[in-house]
Amino acid sequence: MPMDRRSFVAAAAAVASSIDPALAAGAAPDPVRDPLGVRDDFPVAAERTYLNSAYIAPVHRAVIAASRAYMEEKSKGSLEVGGLISATDAVRAQFARLVNATPDEIGLLFSTGDGENVIANGVGLRAGDNVVVDDLHYSTEFVLYRALEASRGIELRIVKNRDGAVTAADFEPHIDRRTRIVSVAWVSNQNGFRHDMRPIADLAHAHGAIFYADAVQAAGMIDLDVRAAGVDALCSGSYKWLMSEFGVAPFFVSRDAVDRLQSDRIGEFSVEREEPGWHYELVKNARKFEGTSRSFGAVAQLQASLSYLEKVGSTRIEEHTVALAQQIHQGLVKQGYRMFTPPGNRSSIVTFFFSRPADDFRAAFRTAKIDVTVRAAQVRVAPALFNNADEIERFLDVTKRLV
Repeated sequence: MPMDRRSFVAAAAAVASSIDPALAAGAAPDPVRDPLGVRDDFPVAAERTYLNSAYIAPVHRAVIAASRAYMEEKSKGSLEVGGLISATDAVRAQFARLVNATPDEIGLLFSTGDGENVIANGVGLRAGDNVVVDDLHYSTEFVLYRALEASRGIELRIVKNRDGAVTAADFEPHIDRRTRIVSVAWVSNQNGFRHDMRPIADLAHAHGAIFYADAVQAAGMIDLDVRAAGVDALCSGSYKWLMSEFGVAPFFVSRDAVDRLQSDRIGEFSVEREEPGWHYELVKNARKFEGTSRSFGAVAQLQASLSYLEKVGSTRIEEHTVALAQQIHQGLVKQGYRMFTPPGNRSSIVTFFFSRPADDFRAAFRTAKIDVTVRAAQVRVAPALFNNADEIERFLDVTKRLV
């Protein structure tokens, strides 16, 4: 028998709460091995030292359980569209709480790049307009706006970082009355730099521009407040710090900005009310950017993960992971490495440079069962809520041998 809306959401919530972080369940966390009381919920933690959540984060047992429960219902023919839609509504409310928004300001897209495309297509870019980003942004933005330079005659302006950081003062000379979008990665995928958002937002707004944030490396890792930051729109994938699956990307558009953006997609989920003669009143809030149905299995998993992360607490997660990142930064500086991440940075991503062959680093980390991202001349390290200080020392033991 198909599950109705209320039953489906209740079942999903039951799955999400069936596996609680130890602290939420009343157990005292181990201050050394497991400060947040979550380690046993992550199977990867028993197998190796995973310091690569900025790449693809491991899922916890609540997400695994939600995935199984969803597929069990699907295998029985028990899924019902109304219940699936209600699950998406639940995720909107959860993500809204995470970033200090309201549920009507949250849409669900498929990827973070999807969000930037919605903004770029929605503002009505014309020849002579410009878009301002910095060079710590993700590659999608450069590909997108270079293509729009060729097709629409806009100008992409790129602010250069100084010692791994960018400030509003660096942005200011690049923004003018023809600037339509100012786009930043709240936390850079390259070196973890955490932008001071409000001054950049004020600068963008003073020139009438939309201020957009790519939050895929921020949501779930640090406390986010879109109101305090002055963000007009934001998108985050769910497979990194939200600890879930590919295929769903929460997308925030403020009530003040939503009418300034045209939707570049229309479908049955764009309809608020159907009228006679095949006429339709369309949705006017952030859901207008969805258009089509969701990846509902991924939504079910994200619902479970957001519930789990909410119980742990974003403030506790930030405090723990940033402390681990600072332990990494200080250890690498002491060993003599040149840092790409500036000192005192408040995110859990650290990147440093090296001069030896990259394969030396890859082999050493592989032998030690440590997962990080090794690039041509850089290593990026990204501890998560399940990591601990002993694992950081294990990592530093490897880098010490490679100086």
